[in-house]
Amino acid sequence: MRKAYIVTVALFALAVSLASASDPDPLQDFCVALKDYSDSKSAVFVNGKFCKDPKLVKPEDFFFKGLNIAGNTDNKVGSNVTTVNVDTLPGLNTLGISLARIDFAPYGENPPHTHPRGTEILVVLEGTLFVGFVTSNPDNRLFTKTLNKGDVFVFPVGLIHFQFNVGKTNAIAISGLSSQNAGVITIADAVFGSNPPINPNVLTKAFQLDKNVVEELQKKFEVDNY
Repeated sequence: MRKAYIVTVALFALAVSLASASDPDPLQDFCVALKDYSDSKSAVFVNGKFCKDPKLVKPEDFFFKGLNIAGNTDNKVGSNVTTVNVDTLPGLNTLGISLARIDFAPYGENPPHTHPRGTEILVVLEGTLFVGFVTSNPDNRLFTKTLNKGDVFVFPVGLIHFQFNVGKTNAIAISGLSSQNAGVITIADAVFGSNPPINPNVLTKAFQLDKNVVEELQKKFEVDNY
């Protein structure tokens, strides 16, 4: 009985440590992500990316150009996110950090979304943004703030959050994320634009909406219609 108890406690402790873990700490100076997997047999599999042979690493592996260029905000939500993560800057592999530029048209928004693998800290470079996040169940408490140029706000890992340009001019923000690839789940796209679609009956019950309304929303958020 005592042995079973010890095993149970040990497994629980292991589960908690894994659940609270972020990107693992690097075990070497760097682990530049290998884009060409043709030579993967001679690489080491770490943190979801193969490591490039350190002898072949170049300054370009730690370099990204173009964050000064405004993204195209001519879309339904009026915003554009330019990401600088491990996929665009291989040198970020294992370093547990990434970056993004967010451009907003007047009254554009970065719609409610989550980053399942990273905390986000955002600084406004131009314009005025209304931002906020919602805590987890059962409280679902909303925290909001209006940010001006130079203001900073943090969004805890995994919580639904948003940014909305309340000004009549364009707005720009830079966000830092505590993961080499924090991931993003846009709530409306995920729920109403999933592929294949979620059964309308499920969403009708979940959102307490008429089935026709749900089906209309699914048409609006179809992958090919976005």
